[in-house]
Amino acid sequence: MVRIGESLPPDARRTLPDPYEVAASVQDPELPQLTLEDLGILREVHENGATVVATITPTYSGCPAMREISADLTHRLQQAGYRDVQVRTRLSPAWTSDWITEAGRAKLADAGIAPPSATAPRAAGPIPLTLTARPRIACPHCGSVRTTQTARFSGTACKSLHRCDDCREPFEHVKAI
Repeated sequence: MVRIGESLPPDARRTLPDPYEVAASVQDPELPQLTLEDLGILREVHENGATVVATITPTYSGCPAMREISADLTHRLQQAGYRDVQVRTRLSPAWTSDWITEAGRAKLADAGIAPPSATAPRAAGPIPLTLTARPRIACPHCGSVRTTQTARFSGTACKSLHRCDDCREPFEHVKAI
């Protein structure tokens, strides 16, 4: 029997699930229909001796969910048999909504949340200021682009509230960053 804090014998380690797969399946606490992999915040998972190190990138600096995500990652990896788990935060490069997977975008739409549109590639040097209308957000319920933003922020800073002018349903939108 292995006690907490002891490393597993080499032959026992072979029976453990892949630590990346375990970490990738952890749900985001604010968008539980998405996994950390779907959201694109799971940067890497590797074993360093008897320690599993998971690296995550927050969607926003100061994201209040990071503490819960770290605790959930640690708990799930320990449940899978990994005793020594470290969760690290990587701030650079900064997260972008482009890191949300296609599966994640589909899960958001299925849950009635409009996924973010792709962001424009960032150029090096000065960024020209272009004054244009905001892109229309398609309703995840009926597909109409006749929508109105009702609040810049939803339950979290990364989402805004909208209403469809055609089907009249309210919905959230994950902001493009």
